[in-house]
Amino acid sequence: MRGKTMLIRTIETFLRRHEMPATKFGRLAAHDPRFVLDLRMGRTPRPATEARTRAWMKGYEAKAEACARACPDSGIAGNHSASAARVASAAITGEFAHAD
Repeated sequence: MRGKTMLIRTIETFLRRHEMPATKFGRLAAHDPRFVLDLRMGRTPRPATEARTRAWMKGYEAKAEACARACPDSGIAGNHSASAARVASAAITGEFAHAD
């Protein structure tokens, strides 16, 4: 029970920090748009699913940090949590590509 509670808390914090809808998170992290909604309703993920979800969040945050460092003149540096999250989300989902 403790693991499920901690996972949903971690996800809820992640969603607020990155201004991401729960369904988008579910699609990207677990290939299930209802994933977060089901966790909120008491679903207990398998240990492997929890590990993959945590790894996905860690990778997403690393890419958001990299985007923030790569685009200092885009205003992202001043508003990392929102702007960098949108850039990282776009980069991760293929909606955006950096011009290197």
